[in-house]
Amino acid sequence: SETAMTTIHTITDHPVRSDVPTTDQSRSTAAPTAWALAGLGAGIAGIGAIGASLSLSAVYDESLGGDTAKIADELSEYVPNLIAFHVLGMVSAVLMIIFAAGLHRRLRATAPADSIAPTVATFGLLGTAFVLVMGTGLDTEFIFGLGDEKVVSPDNAAFYNHWFATIPWCWGLLGLSGIALFAISRSGGVARWLGIVGLAGGGLTLLLGISPLQYLAGFTGPIGLVVVALGFLVGDRAFRSR
Repeated sequence: SETAMTTIHTITDHPVRSDVPTTDQSRSTAAPTAWALAGLGAGIAGIGAIGASLSLSAVYDESLGGDTAKIADELSEYVPNLIAFHVLGMVSAVLMIIFAAGLHRRLRATAPADSIAPTVATFGLLGTAFVLVMGTGLDTEFIFGLGDEKVVSPDNAAFYNHWFATIPWCWGLLGLSGIALFAISRSGGVARWLGIVGLAGGGLTLLLGISPLQYLAGFTGPIGLVVVALGFLVGDRAFRSR
């Protein structure tokens, strides 16, 4: 007798999950640049905050002879400058955090897999943003009470002048971000010129921050941030074209 053998083929169907978006891998899109624009804004706002702080130097005015009552009266005449300092400082801090997030994503895309440079660059920016928040942290407490000894004593007003003339100038940690750029540029992750700018500007900013002349980092840090952000905004076309 013949034995009939039947072969059974089982076809298993795996439907695509409807909650997972599908993407066309062949489609090329330009890398976003909003984060670099945020970095440019952070640098410009930072320069503005430093400039506003420079216009408020009553506590260093030798003609006032260290008289705290006169210092408080002098500061009370510059409330608009103090408001500008606060707003610009906080805008710089907020935009810096956005820039930090975008920079981390950008550097991770081209840095060696085991590189810590993207993380260092990110924390340098975040640390500086935190310093700016702290530097503007006493503004609400003092700005609208200056000149009224019942609200703000002259001694405290003099202390406040020291605070906003020093703390927001501590941009030293930003230097770490510049040095991290240089480290990544050595492997081709960013343009060579950006790495050199990061090493020069970031190195100087970090050294000033470490030294007893740390407040000078408030001059170099914001300018360096503007240059680097512009570099990624208009000079990173090779990466965006990938």
